[in-house]
Amino acid sequence: QVELVESGGGLVQAGDSLRLSCAASIYTFDNFAMAWYRQAPEKERELVASISREGKTYYSDSVKDRFTIARDNTKRRLALQMNNLKAEDTAVYFCAAMYTMADVPPRSGFNYWGQGTQVTVSI
Repeated sequence: QVELVESGGGLVQAGDSLRLSCAASIYTFDNFAMAWYRQAPEKERELVASISREGKTYYSDSVKDRFTIARDNTKRRLALQMNNLKAEDTAVYFCAAMYTMADVPPRSGFNYWGQGTQVTVSI
């Protein structure tokens, strides 16, 4: 049973920073690639960033140079540091996991999901 629980969302102003965290109840956490997705109202869910088993990362163009994804395999936690937030970053953010033996940050195929945490950025 895989359980992912996000925390850290909230209401901030444009230009502020926020750090999301995801606690994973995965015994073999270091065998899973992880990711952050987001879904804004009336939009499809989109990949924000992903990280491979050993820390290789991928970022969408919209967040590159502003967001940083990181994992702590010992604590079984995933984080997303979000800096210089913009109104268009407003969305529900989801933690996602996928079992894989490859050390490549995936862009699809995630099959375990958290419930999400709301991030709202006001102008």
